[in-house]
Amino acid sequence: MTGIPVLHVEADCIARAWEESLILLHREGCDLKTQYDKPGDPPSKDATMVIVITEPLKEPMIHRDFPGGPEDLQEYVMEVLEGIKDHLVRDQRDPTDTRWEYTYHQRLFRYAVPSHSPIDQVATLCRKLAETPFTRRAQAITWKVWEDNDCYDPACLQSVWCRITEESGAPVLSMNVRFRSNDAYKAAFMNIFALVEMQRRIAERVSELSGRRIGVGRYCHMADSYHLYGSYFREFEARFLAALQKRSFEQRTLRYADFRSQMEEARPAILEKAQKMSR
Repeated sequence: MTGIPVLHVEADCIARAWEESLILLHREGCDLKTQYDKPGDPPSKDATMVIVITEPLKEPMIHRDFPGGPEDLQEYVMEVLEGIKDHLVRDQRDPTDTRWEYTYHQRLFRYAVPSHSPIDQVATLCRKLAETPFTRRAQAITWKVWEDNDCYDPACLQSVWCRITEESGAPVLSMNVRFRSNDAYKAAFMNIFALVEMQRRIAERVSELSGRRIGVGRYCHMADSYHLYGSYFREFEARFLAALQKRSFEQRTLRYADFRSQMEEARPAILEKAQKMSR
């Protein structure tokens, strides 16, 4: 193949899929520079990646080697799905404001368009699926052409697309997500975990609107640039790759069910922390 390689991973659960995607990227990704390289950094490993998770709610859902812990994961889910950090997005009218360019929650649930009230794209997506389960139009986007082509830190997640199919007589909701850029080691696991939780909540909401139970189908994660930064190589090899040789898959992963209560109990402290973050 000429050009950036296209790699594909299919696995049963989140933890296994993420692990296998990193192994494949490290082995078969091409060498590319990035706009964030510092002098002396080796080139990154990069590829277009397609990750299919056939049973996204299957345990084990958590991998021990993602850079964080269960409470960090809970905080990120709340950031993406509940908007606990939307107050950190900068005022576009103020050129001196150096806060964040966006949050995914703001873009998906309160998409702001000039001269228009904010749009809850996820609510619209759910309504479309409840009315016409096989619609091809149930999607939410993040890109703002009038802002993101020139801003310093444009959104990485680009779109979420859902569709319902009948599987053995029962309806299930499958979800596709597309990233233009995805940090495979430092971000992708948390991205996938939070978006699978979004998939579960969408299925629940469509169930409420339609009056019939909608199950969770497969999850497909597509990244135009799925990359492992050269500056991470030493840490990645010492921590992640070394663990493959020293521990079994069961020892490298955690059951979400075993940490769910702990993560839920952390919600008040996480909310307080987010509220104290500077505006």
